[in-house]
Amino acid sequence: MESLLLGLTAALVWGLHDFTVRRVSSTASAAALYMLVLGFGVFWILPFAILSPGWSAFTPGLTGFTVLAGLVYAFGVYALYRAFAIGPVRLVAPICGAYPLLSVALAVVQGQEVSALVWLAAAAVVGGVALVARGEGATGQAASPASILWAMTAAVGFFASFGMLHSATEQSAALPVALIARIAGFAGILALVLWQRGDVRPALPIWPTLAMMAALDLGGMFAVTAAGSFDRPEFASVTSSCFGLVTVLLAWRFLREPVRPVQWGGIATAFAGVAVLSSQG
Repeated sequence: MESLLLGLTAALVWGLHDFTVRRVSSTASAAALYMLVLGFGVFWILPFAILSPGWSAFTPGLTGFTVLAGLVYAFGVYALYRAFAIGPVRLVAPICGAYPLLSVALAVVQGQEVSALVWLAAAAVVGGVALVARGEGATGQAASPASILWAMTAAVGFFASFGMLHSATEQSAALPVALIARIAGFAGILALVLWQRGDVRPALPIWPTLAMMAALDLGGMFAVTAAGSFDRPEFASVTSSCFGLVTVLLAWRFLREPVRPVQWGGIATAFAGVAVLSSQG
């Protein structure tokens, strides 16, 4: 049950984060914006992580493993941004949101007993997210091999980084793991911005918004990471994929964007899957 609740918490804060992204995405490049978000995230978590126990468990091997997890996570988010920039939501979102099925499959490989009901519930969550994305309708964007590739990269990045972060928290506390991963992600995206010669200056006037987005993104990452300390951490991966539903509901409530019948059906399907998982936790 703890893993499921942590996943729902991640979905809530990531949904609010993505809702805010809609408002600032035209300010600067995705890499520049996310670099600042990651930097503010380091600022937010640093004082808490420094005082946290668990640092003594970090061997060079565990530190390197956590650094790699942070880089994979950051590149997964970057791939998500790129996919949404060049491909239609109705195509990109279902592919990106398929990572929970990979997480459940990994649990099977690791020896977890996964019943047919859990598989069905996970598929319901992923299918519900797909229905919501299909309800976004035509956007004028055409499906392209590049958008599919970036979406698949994002899905694999989320799956791999969540699994790695769960493994790291089995050996140390969640706060030190999250700090090291966030610093690594910031360094990776900074290198990307420098390589692309991206201009960060247009994003500086909205730094308070980016600082808030950093807290939200960090909260989601920390929630999923902390699930590694509890039973069934794959449930956190499954329920965290509902962040797209939260974004749609926020846009409906505050931006007056319409929610179509198929989207309401997708929302109901996804939360039915969550309800089934809660009975299995």
